[in-house]
Amino acid sequence: MSGDSVEMRQGELIRRGAYPEMTWQAIIVGWILGALIAVSISYAALKLGFSIEGSELAAILGWGVLRGVMRRTSILENNINQTVASAVNGASSGIMFSVPALFILSKKPELSGVADFNVPLMLFACIAGAFIGLAFVIPLRKQMIDFQRLPYPGGIAVATILKSPGAGITKAMYLFGGAIVSGLFFFIVKKSYGLEDIGVGEMLGLPPRYSLVFYCSLMTIGVGFLSGKGGFWFGAGGFICYWLLSPIISTFGSPDMQGMVEMPGIMRKFVYKPTGIGMLIGAAMGGIIMAFPLIRSAISSMNRASKGDSASQDEMPIKLLATAVVLGAACLVFLAYKSAPGMSLSTALLMAILGTVWIWIAGVIVAECVGRTNWSPLSGMTLIAVTILIVIAVNMGLGKTETIVSCMVVGAAICLAISQASDMMLDLKSGYLVGAVPRRQQMAQFIGAWLGPCIVIGLMFLLENAGRPPEVADQPVAAVVANGEANEAAGEIQKFDIEKKEYGIGSDALPAAQASALASVIEGLVDGNVPSYRYTAAGGLGFLLAISGLGGIGVMVALGFYMPFNIVLTYTIGCVLRVVCNKTAGNRWAEEFGIPIAAGLIIGEALVDVGFTLPKVIEGLFQTMRM
Repeated sequence: MSGDSVEMRQGELIRRGAYPEMTWQAIIVGWILGALIAVSISYAALKLGFSIEGSELAAILGWGVLRGVMRRTSILENNINQTVASAVNGASSGIMFSVPALFILSKKPELSGVADFNVPLMLFACIAGAFIGLAFVIPLRKQMIDFQRLPYPGGIAVATILKSPGAGITKAMYLFGGAIVSGLFFFIVKKSYGLEDIGVGEMLGLPPRYSLVFYCSLMTIGVGFLSGKGGFWFGAGGFICYWLLSPIISTFGSPDMQGMVEMPGIMRKFVYKPTGIGMLIGAAMGGIIMAFPLIRSAISSMNRASKGDSASQDEMPIKLLATAVVLGAACLVFLAYKSAPGMSLSTALLMAILGTVWIWIAGVIVAECVGRTNWSPLSGMTLIAVTILIVIAVNMGLGKTETIVSCMVVGAAICLAISQASDMMLDLKSGYLVGAVPRRQQMAQFIGAWLGPCIVIGLMFLLENAGRPPEVADQPVAAVVANGEANEAAGEIQKFDIEKKEYGIGSDALPAAQASALASVIEGLVDGNVPSYRYTAAGGLGFLLAISGLGGIGVMVALGFYMPFNIVLTYTIGCVLRVVCNKTAGNRWAEEFGIPIAAGLIIGEALVDVGFTLPKVIEGLFQTMRM
């Protein structure tokens, strides 16, 4: 750790000795801010179906704490803080796009056991995957950043914040203000008055088919504001469904469809939601195709990096990184072997080796994509990996539940590894621009990467179990289904129907769109009955949008089809506000004031809702214990 000697002279801080960089203060603040950001962004990811980068939030909050509260002024120290915090937050996309699929699949009675997976095994698999991904991508830093000079737009934005400590404190104050407003709004409007939606269409006398209902959520507006003009593609998907297709069906459709179109919830369940899933799958595959031109460049980067000077004092030792890969892969073998009854050692070895190789390939490709375009085909890479693993497991004779659980243990490790690899390169770019020592940032990423899975998996279970009836609060899902079937056979009233679950992950409150798409693919693969009739046309449309050259619009439009339209409408308000602010007050105003406030809106609502959820879970457990 770097030393720090500071004295006050004529109202100014005078620093002597080494410039602080890798300090305990930076690490601890990074852990705390990373936990805060991971909870907020994971919650938003389950709501909206996509994640946002946490490095800028960490840099802003870091100046607020390190400089504003602790009176520390080192840019490099705050860079370590945001590196640790963003490493913690890497789990928000790495886990929320994969593991929730198990809870969604558990709605099916025959797959109810997949939600009762071994949590410690899943946790260690995610941590092992994160370490493997980092160890693979770190040797490419010099080639991608020093020599190729890939732009990494997100890294440039973080470096800009780091170089403006005074402005950073101001932004932190706006962020805290936004969080307070959002938290109070959520408490008063949703918790005190129970107002979830505002039916503007009914007030205006519009037919129900237009579904003009706004979701009461400042967090959703904040995410839309951060997305800006690019977020309109998300809104476009919803508007195409309810303001274009529904009126057309109402006029030219069959009598049954004309009746259904006036029930937007039914239309979403049977038409638009399955279409959105198909489009997500097609868009994910299209994203992989669009990444092909970068694969050659990524392979060249690996070749040149392998021929470079591995003894540089600026980098972590290559032998240490190789050891991390070997130990991580060995852990994956053990975890895969223990993940399901009946798993053979040979199958576990094959799955772990293929998973490790895919982490190497996909991590490099995604790091290259993020460096050139600031867009990541993470969901597509995960989809391909899980598909390969399921094909292996099925052919090895494992049962459905065992196949799904074991493949998701390894698949979650892969997803988190890819997420950490791209985040590492983005942070190293910001460090390069502010003069940081790469080795210290690389160590900081490892220091933060282990904490994220612990927080996000805990949050996932908290949100999943919050609405469970007290009589089944502490029971495994499989036991709940078995008891329900027994009650039904005995002529008793079944209290709990897993297929009609109206709470937790996969419900309208937490749609988890990309995890739902993954769950649909997994279900079709293990059943040997992929519903091509349902997904082919939609997948083709998503594929075409993905290869259009406008990075990421296929996924965004598909999410608009999948998500409840009330959320899409509220999200679009944020996009409109961002465009209006840019036009009237200028881009600088939006960056200096609008973005911090929008980030605060996300954090405030997420933390208050999670805070209300925790006592419910504890109360349910106590009620169960008293029964």
